[in-house]
Amino acid sequence: MSGRAQIKRLSPGTKEIILKTLLATLAVSTALLAPASAQEAGSRDARGQLDFEGRYIVSVQDADMVSSAYVNGQLGPREGRDTLAVIPLDGDPRDWTASEVFASNSVAGPPAAVDITPDGRLAFVVETFTPRPDDDDPHSFSDKSIGSTLTVVSLANPTAPEVRDRLKIGDRPLAVRVNTTGDILAISYAFEGGSGGQTPMQLFRINADGTLSDPVSPTIEGYPLGEDNIMDMDWHPEENLLAIIDQFGNSMRFARVTDDLAVEPFGNVVDIDRAPYRVMFTPDGSHVVANALYWGPDIAGRWIEAPRGQVVTVRMNAEVSDDGAVRHALVDRVMTGVSPEGLAVSPDGRWVATTNLERSYLPYDDPRITWYSSVTLAALDQETGDLTEIGTFNYDGILPEAAVFDNSGNYLAVANYDHFDDRVAGSSIDFWRIQADPLDPGNTQLIKTEHSVPVARGAHSMVIAR
Repeated sequence: MSGRAQIKRLSPGTKEIILKTLLATLAVSTALLAPASAQEAGSRDARGQLDFEGRYIVSVQDADMVSSAYVNGQLGPREGRDTLAVIPLDGDPRDWTASEVFASNSVAGPPAAVDITPDGRLAFVVETFTPRPDDDDPHSFSDKSIGSTLTVVSLANPTAPEVRDRLKIGDRPLAVRVNTTGDILAISYAFEGGSGGQTPMQLFRINADGTLSDPVSPTIEGYPLGEDNIMDMDWHPEENLLAIIDQFGNSMRFARVTDDLAVEPFGNVVDIDRAPYRVMFTPDGSHVVANALYWGPDIAGRWIEAPRGQVVTVRMNAEVSDDGAVRHALVDRVMTGVSPEGLAVSPDGRWVATTNLERSYLPYDDPRITWYSSVTLAALDQETGDLTEIGTFNYDGILPEAAVFDNSGNYLAVANYDHFDDRVAGSSIDFWRIQADPLDPGNTQLIKTEHSVPVARGAHSMVIAR
């Protein structure tokens, strides 16, 4: 006898019970197959959790050139215009988007082309080289001119950044930095930029209304005009004192900035590793961290076949004599991946990270290309300045030049300049998690999550509003 015939002979009450049981079983099965967000309204899927803390990320993008232009000089197809992007960090991370506005900038310099005031209301972007000619013709890097523009952007509404001003400054600016109190702006310059006598630095007062004073070009002891680059600098977290790195002299020096914007040497010059590129104070101001690229004229391709880089720490005020003279000292170093252009220090002082280009930026037909970039993570003892290498973690991306830690120090945002899959337009800000094995705390991993926010092509400098 068929099943259908058996059901027909059941009493109406029995058939109702069977039907209810089948419907209940189907409902449970459907719930088990549904995503977590559908199981309980408002719940979060732990598999996609990203507790990245902060107000918003600000990045700048150079849309004028593909990464391989560093090697063959060919800018490649243009993708839009240079931008400043703002990514508000509220709400569900899966819904984060970037709001962008035009701001001329160039990847051909240190990843220090943008900074913001401590209150997050203003951003400053320097233009190391101008945009390419405004046409669709093929262009080479020589078609770009030396830049001299500072763009001031209002971040009062992070979802709609607005250009407030564009100012003519010195030629070929490299790095831009705002002091801790938000009332002094420092800009460094390449000596190759001007026509002789190029100032290495300019200082501006930031007025209460967000306007800038006329620039002051201070004399800086140890920087003869037209000979050295201040590749990067950083303000002490508690006073108007700068840590400055010399690209060609492989050195770090300290200088106080006076009320009248004079620059006075502070202590000795510290010899550090070769071709320093970024410099950052630790959160308590006791130490300074710098990366070293190991580039130079005696490297094949100048940088293409560079060895692994390093990160060093320098203790400020390592010794103080009876007469008040101070001596700063090199403390420690660890290895990184190849060409560690980007540098980040966590706000709790636990971690240091570098973003390493490897050789991801080479033309696809160059046999030396690495089809990956990497991020190096090191533990930092903020009291002693000692570093412990955690590891170098490879990932599928091109030319990562910048990174920032979130407020918790548990997450890292990395600027990915371009994608190996050329069907994917633009670049991205990718989010990484620091994760220790609960059963093996000594096994710490840096993991690239699936969270990523698209921005215009060419992301290379980045800061966070905390």
